[in-house]
Amino acid sequence: MSGYLTTHVLDTARGCPADDLKIELYRLEGAMRQHLKTVTTNGDGRTDAQILPVAEFQTGEYELVFHAGAYFDAKGTPPEEPRFLDVIPLRFGMSEETHYHVPLLLSPFGYATYRGS
Repeated sequence: MSGYLTTHVLDTARGCPADDLKIELYRLEGAMRQHLKTVTTNGDGRTDAQILPVAEFQTGEYELVFHAGAYFDAKGTPPEEPRFLDVIPLRFGMSEETHYHVPLLLSPFGYATYRGS
């Protein structure tokens, strides 16, 4: 089995998938932060393809950056100035060549994540 990375974003305040949310993926090596790609969630709150497919997968440290503020603005969530949550960086490690699923449960004032399946 070879490794790959996926995500799923759920808007817990609205009780639905978070569609059209921009996510950036970075690979971290020491002080270096290399941008690998930018994706957007679909109507199911997932990306249309694996964020890091088998052909590109490497173990190591990564960062997903979720652009929550822009998502909330687009959905008409009343803004506070500045927003409590705007850009959410999530750093994690992948130590095995397997499927890593990193979901985000999101609301304007909090979020949770975990290693999913």
